[in-house]
Amino acid sequence: MITLYHVPQSRSMRVLWLLNELEVEHRLVEMPFDGSLKTEEFFTRSPAGRVPALEIEGERMFESGAMVEYLCERFPERGMGRPPGAMDRMAWLVWVHFAETVSQHVAALTLQHIVLGDEASDAVCRFERARLRECYDAIEARLSTPVENRDYLLTGGYSAADICVGQAVYMARHFVRTDDYPELSAWFERITERQSYLDALPGPEASRMFQQDFYG
Repeated sequence: MITLYHVPQSRSMRVLWLLNELEVEHRLVEMPFDGSLKTEEFFTRSPAGRVPALEIEGERMFESGAMVEYLCERFPERGMGRPPGAMDRMAWLVWVHFAETVSQHVAALTLQHIVLGDEASDAVCRFERARLRECYDAIEARLSTPVENRDYLLTGGYSAADICVGQAVYMARHFVRTDDYPELSAWFERITERQSYLDALPGPEASRMFQQDFYG
């Protein structure tokens, strides 16, 4: 049995999305976006007291990028990974981990708008939004590359790279709109039509990290 500890709309959503895509049986433990992660019990699952935390056959993992690599290797049947020697292996690794570049700026903006609120720094918010736009530029450039089948980040088609970057963009869109990025917008719409994504969204009664659609 696989158990995923998850805060809706957080980085752990990418692991849930991937598990859905892999069609792997798992148990989901939803946690609120508050201080309840900072307990001695949860520190045994994630030493920094953050999600995601994953339990699988008695072993524990606590970094989403590592989880994605492990799960793709453990369950290769759905083709979400790219093994050593594969044509897209290098690009797969780059884009799976580029999601963290996006997410670190989202985390800074989440801190400013949601945690600090009235005490937020306008200068920090402007800086982090500019960095997110640079990330969007990188994704737009990748998707604009004139090669056959550039519907996804990899030439070989849909993969966990799209899941990781797509989930990071899902969070980022709460702070920086994607309207000025036509290729990114079309790609995001394409990947978020998948049932695996829809099933990873928070339910109507779930605790949410973002209480509004956009923080201007």
